[in-house]
Amino acid sequence: MFELTSYIKQKNQIIDASLEKMLRDSNSSKTLFKAMKYSLMAGGKRIRPVLCLAACEAVGGVPEDALTAACALEMIHTYSLIHDDLPAMDDDELRRGKPTCHIAFDEATAVLAGDALLTLAFEVLSSEYFGDGNQAAQWLQVIRLISVAAGYQGMIQGQMLDIASEGLKLSADDLETMHRLKTGALIEASLACGALLGGADGRQKALLSNYACKIGLAFQVADDILNVEGNPELMGKAVGSDSQRKKSTYPSVLGVQAAREFSKKLVQEALQALETFDKQADPLRGIAKYIIERKR
Repeated sequence: MFELTSYIKQKNQIIDASLEKMLRDSNSSKTLFKAMKYSLMAGGKRIRPVLCLAACEAVGGVPEDALTAACALEMIHTYSLIHDDLPAMDDDELRRGKPTCHIAFDEATAVLAGDALLTLAFEVLSSEYFGDGNQAAQWLQVIRLISVAAGYQGMIQGQMLDIASEGLKLSADDLETMHRLKTGALIEASLACGALLGGADGRQKALLSNYACKIGLAFQVADDILNVEGNPELMGKAVGSDSQRKKSTYPSVLGVQAAREFSKKLVQEALQALETFDKQADPLRGIAKYIIERKR
């Protein structure tokens, strides 16, 4: 019987070992390197890289073939967290149960650590398979998928919309648009890259894209709920910050109970997208359920 906790623990060990190796060869300044490692290796759920590996596995691929992409996705996610926490953004002091990067070091170092992780992600992606034309073309597709998801058409645009909407009352549709960009885009890229590197056919890619769209939004709904009623000690960060900043969230727009029901509906739709997959997709099924059951 599939056990999600063991699966995630095993994948996280592989991901962390690979991230450590990618950072080890750095010749950067000691302070910059320490700040990069401090944030990247601070723990976290590693949902995006795990999804990438799980998608590869679900379509019959070898998960290790997608490991570089998985690590790059985590680097980009961590950079986004470092920058989101800055005084110019959300001005948060805790992340993953530790002082945020700009608190542990300083604001300028945090900006540069985030920049360095973003560029390192593309360095490791572009280092794959220089000698193999077919695989090089495949990795070029991966680079494009991640670039679009992380850039001004994806995550960064979502963050800009989030900043611009503080103090405004968004509609449910506008809120969904914002979060499909801010949170969903990189999650969708994680599934797309894993599927591509696993050799998925067109139908499998479409189904996994649907799955990714649903869980990406469900993840944000769950985050919004946790910001209202989560346990700060379990979450490793403060709660109630959305309300303090007068942000539109799913609990504030729909109400907590309706938001909870919406997240369950999204997960059910995500699971339906996996109905034609065999047991190799069980990790994806487990992650979909975990997203709305998690406490952090």
